[in-house]
Amino acid sequence: MPLYVRDERVNQLAEQAQKILKAPTKTDAIRQALERVVQEDEQKPPLAERLDKIRAKYNMPAYDTLEPFDEKAFLDEMWGDHDVHR
Repeated sequence: MPLYVRDERVNQLAEQAQKILKAPTKTDAIRQALERVVQEDEQKPPLAERLDKIRAKYNMPAYDTLEPFDEKAFLDEMWGDHDVHR
């Protein structure tokens, strides 16, 4: 199945990728680039692990130990609406 690139900027990027990757064709360069992107994404640790790492870096408590936050009460107090019924 042929690959038709109609966007000139995409075509330029494909040509640059072809040179960088020393690929025989633009199609092969695009395939290699896409495979790298997919492989990098598959190797990423799960979001929960990445968040745990950030919490550890900044010495933040675990999410499940935080007290619930009542956003409505916070906003009511911020705007001086102390007589709002709940």
